[in-house]
Amino acid sequence: MTAPVRDDLAPSPIRFEHLGPNVLGIGERRPRLSWTRPIHPDRAAAVSCELRVADAGEEAVFVLTGSAGVLEPWPAQDLTSGERRSLQVRVVFDDGTVSRWSPPSFVEAGLLEAGEWVGSFVGAPTTSSAEPPPVVRRIYEVHGEVVRARLRSSAHGLYTVTVDGAPIDDALLEPGWQSYHHRLRYRTHDLTRCAREGRLTIGALLADGWYRGRLGFPLIAREEVYGSRLGFLAQLELDFSDGRREVHGTDGSWEWRSGPVRTAGLYDGETWDARLDVDWTSADGWRPVTVHEAPSARLVAPSAPPVRATETLAAQRIWTSPAGRTLVDFGQNLVGWLRVRVDGPAGTRIGLRHAEVLEDGELGTRPLRTASAEDSLVLDGRGATTWEPRFTYHGFRYVEVTGWPGEGPDAGALEAVVVHSDMTRTGWFSCSDPLLNRLHENVVWAMRGNFVDIPTDCPQRDERLGWTGDIAVFAPTATYLYDCAGLLGSWLEDLSAEQKEDGTVPYFVPELPVPDDVRHLPGLDPRPAAVWGDAAVIVPMALYEATADAGLLERQYPSMCAWVEQVQRLAGAERVWDTGFQFGDWLDPSAPADDPAAGRTDPAFVATAYFARSARLLAEAAEVLGWHEDARRWAALADEVVRALRRRFLDDRSGLLLRPSQTAYALALHFDLLPSRLRARAGAELVRLVRADGHRIGTGFVGTPVVLHALSAVGAHDDAYSLLRQTEAPSWLYAVRMGATTIWERWDSMLPDGSIHPGEMTSFNHYAFGAVADWMHQNIGGLRRTAPGWSEFVVAPRPHEDITEGATAHLSPHGRIAVSWRAADDVLTVEVQVPVGTRALLDLPGAAPEHVGAGTHVRTAAIRSRSERSTAW
Repeated sequence: MTAPVRDDLAPSPIRFEHLGPNVLGIGERRPRLSWTRPIHPDRAAAVSCELRVADAGEEAVFVLTGSAGVLEPWPAQDLTSGERRSLQVRVVFDDGTVSRWSPPSFVEAGLLEAGEWVGSFVGAPTTSSAEPPPVVRRIYEVHGEVVRARLRSSAHGLYTVTVDGAPIDDALLEPGWQSYHHRLRYRTHDLTRCAREGRLTIGALLADGWYRGRLGFPLIAREEVYGSRLGFLAQLELDFSDGRREVHGTDGSWEWRSGPVRTAGLYDGETWDARLDVDWTSADGWRPVTVHEAPSARLVAPSAPPVRATETLAAQRIWTSPAGRTLVDFGQNLVGWLRVRVDGPAGTRIGLRHAEVLEDGELGTRPLRTASAEDSLVLDGRGATTWEPRFTYHGFRYVEVTGWPGEGPDAGALEAVVVHSDMTRTGWFSCSDPLLNRLHENVVWAMRGNFVDIPTDCPQRDERLGWTGDIAVFAPTATYLYDCAGLLGSWLEDLSAEQKEDGTVPYFVPELPVPDDVRHLPGLDPRPAAVWGDAAVIVPMALYEATADAGLLERQYPSMCAWVEQVQRLAGAERVWDTGFQFGDWLDPSAPADDPAAGRTDPAFVATAYFARSARLLAEAAEVLGWHEDARRWAALADEVVRALRRRFLDDRSGLLLRPSQTAYALALHFDLLPSRLRARAGAELVRLVRADGHRIGTGFVGTPVVLHALSAVGAHDDAYSLLRQTEAPSWLYAVRMGATTIWERWDSMLPDGSIHPGEMTSFNHYAFGAVADWMHQNIGGLRRTAPGWSEFVVAPRPHEDITEGATAHLSPHGRIAVSWRAADDVLTVEVQVPVGTRALLDLPGAAPEHVGAGTHVRTAAIRSRSERSTAW
């Protein structure tokens, strides 16, 4: 008997790994599957799911009982290279009804065996970055009806593939930045519609990018870190209706020539000469390529979305500066480039110079250090031109325009193109305080600008490296705001590959070699450093908590162990890590401008606290993976470290820390490093220190993400709010008051008089201090995860007398979770949206805790005035 179908209910399309639906060229034989289930209006519960898996000739249905729809195992036979399957899911309810089938999703495997690649890298014979980068092509003759065509491509350097002269897709900065010595990503393109009988021209523009271009800040800057020759790698696969199959790899039959890209550097910008634009079909100027080596690094399919243009912003203001320069303001510090529309005589050179801020009415370029950040367009005189670069990117809000023909550009001639990894947005926040809303938006923009294929420290100056400490402290916030599991998972593969045999984690990943003549300087020679190295443990655990992806945890487990084991050796029998260089509480506002590590918190305390933290997290990871003996061993080590920390850093008589600071007490409370009998005393000391600083920031990279959490954990909510809402420097809202639209590297990157901080290291787009958004989500928004993958969470908004409304939402693996609240007349009204497969605990002021399941729930609670909520501190 056929079950009645609920046409009003359907699951979401199936997603594969962390890539979404409809994946072409996946690198997994058994990709895991995820979907969200609908809420039955009559509260009927889901008892099972049915999966329909189809290929070109067969269809099979698999029944899954107890399925949560989160990273479910692949049910069918393994995929083989190039094999494509279509999948749908429906839900069976306990009232005997079934949902509609979800819309079909397809997944197609890439090349799963190294021996299936037949091509070599091809390019120009030159090995000098002083020469313009080449373009390469091959013209194929297609004979017969093509029923399926695939192009797989990668490069040493950056590349854009063209088919018959047009870009193949909207992916940018391909293949991204990875540890090229260990692995190289390739992408699969569907050319079936293009591969008709006749001529098919495949081409590629190349540029230096991360592979050959200049990388690193001045003391370690180098070109040709990975190689000296740009090369394009491609494989064209044609399947014909008569059963024939042709496979063509890049080889000596390809051709090259110089193209319109004259220079292209990530730091310095791109120069495009439209007079040299390529005629892809002409025979003029093309020469045989030089065939380079076959791929030596492991070729891998991407596990994260590509970099794309995700938004455009119009010019807000165009004016003439005091020095007579044409300046443009886009109203938002962003990452990307300009798209220009212009008409002028042949040979006209237009310059576009970028900067994040103004100083004395002119571009503030000093923070860029040696990065020129200037693009140039040379016109061909053939009419209106629309152009944007493809092989660089800039961090900017302001642009100086030179050489524009006529009277200069108008607002319609320029727009800013926002570029970053095309991650799905998963987290939102708002409240009744517009300054806090702007602060949260600044966090989002800072993350967008620094997630350009890898998580970087900054997007504008001559650096842009994958600093491990930044993402270690920001990972919980990152995983709430965006689905970055694919991007960070890919980055963690490079971290594992770059990790030394003794467990040392580089300060930044991918790693850049440090020249011998500066290797002795503190912070340059890659040696073990707390927090930065702890990223090997913290980031995988943050991803697991956000996604419940135990597979990623298992893959990273050897790397996690190697790090903790190394710190164990360094700490020795005393279990206190007090040797070697440490970044400490980096950029504590009390530190000298030229010594950001010299803050108020004992570096040995920070290192030992994080040693305990990572050992504890490693024990949790082992328990998740079912390795109970390992879990007991790491838990015992964590206990030893905590006891050692108390012996070394805690005064026996007073019960206080020997070297007090906001960061030290925040870590001690947040990492649960103190005896329970001393928590109240430590909380009181933290409050005293915060108040003694006038509710101004007294923390750096290490303390800032946890200080508000620590205050709230001991009931000092008013002090947490006062610290968050402070507008005098140093504070989060000082930057907002000064017009910031992203998070700054320093608390005072811009001084009150509008001048740029004199420090050599000054960025206006760093996300680390934006880790405060995690507290905002949990305490103002009121949403906190209590089980991996958000299967359980707490709703506990903590209103403040000056904030009368709040809302936050997170797109969890199970579906959208949303909390909104309003406080009026001493009554708190809270609305909660709970998806199927999850359970929420409502913890409202003055009300008994209540568990609720899927659905929308509205509750009210009485709240007291501030005078009634007086604290005992």
